[in-house]
Amino acid sequence: MKQIINSDKGAPPVGPYNHSTAHNGTLYISGQIAINPASGKLMTDNIEEETHQVLKNLGAVLEAAGCTYEDVLKCSVFVSDMNDYGRINAVYSEYFNDETAPARELVEVANLPKFVNIEISAIAVHRG
Repeated sequence: MKQIINSDKGAPPVGPYNHSTAHNGTLYISGQIAINPASGKLMTDNIEEETHQVLKNLGAVLEAAGCTYEDVLKCSVFVSDMNDYGRINAVYSEYFNDETAPARELVEVANLPKFVNIEISAIAVHRG
């Protein structure tokens, strides 16, 4: 049976979906964008700030599910400009260490929800 898991500390979904669903020991986390949950404002002044907010929102969903960044198996990263790759990686490495980092792809796309510059979804181990 599928379990719906939302975070009261994360940014609210911007469409008809939940933060995450869990099934058979796997947590599927919806794409997170840089909405500050306290203010509801987009944090898009620069790609570093935006990436931090996205990963904090991802962390809030992980926490609500009883997971940590270490439980993440795979991230899908969507960006509007591949030229930001190095700057995104610098921030990303603050949340995932090299030895246990999840599998990942980073893909440039034409547009993202609310015309943000980065969106990250994830799949994680769920022990709940």
